[in-house]
Amino acid sequence: MKVEIWSDYACPFCYIGKRRFEEALEQFPDRDQVEVVYRSFELDPTAPLRVEQDIHDMLASKYGMPREQAIATNHNVTAQAKSVGLEYNLDTMILTNTLDAHRLTHLAAEQVLAKELNERLLRAYFTDSLNLGDHEVLADLAEEVGMNRTKALEVLASNQYTEAVRADEQEAGQLGIQGVPFFVMDRAYGVSGAQSLEVFLDALHKAAASE
Repeated sequence: MKVEIWSDYACPFCYIGKRRFEEALEQFPDRDQVEVVYRSFELDPTAPLRVEQDIHDMLASKYGMPREQAIATNHNVTAQAKSVGLEYNLDTMILTNTLDAHRLTHLAAEQVLAKELNERLLRAYFTDSLNLGDHEVLADLAEEVGMNRTKALEVLASNQYTEAVRADEQEAGQLGIQGVPFFVMDRAYGVSGAQSLEVFLDALHKAAASE
């Protein structure tokens, strides 16, 4: 079975949903037969590399709410993350454009390191407050998971894999995916959002039964 996960590194629910899916996969009897593929999706392709706002002001501006309400909303997200063992430090998170992080993930996929890099980039953004728009930071993270740092910098300095990112996003549109995380099981079942472990497990069983 192939499970494709469309997500963005700037999406707090993508990391939470990823953890819940992984917990479900651990309980799935045929987990060794499941191939997980990471697909690119940018929540805001027009986001600048340098964002002066913090996450609270950005949320308040986007949804027209007071900053205090945005802070409360983000505290709720942090609590949800904690419930699945994740530490979110949203107060110090550095907002940026995620295209380069997605491009680097496509390079990692060619080296069978997409799983490792995907996890490291999410932790870097939400836990470590690292700037995913900085090529040096991205190269360091790539090296951490076993990639060649020099090669990573070469790719980041070019436009390589931009078309691959756009192809993933175009495919998402064709599948009717408008938000992430979105999980597609064998192109037969889709799960939208950071659902519960039970929902993911049920989808895995249904997809397996339909094969």
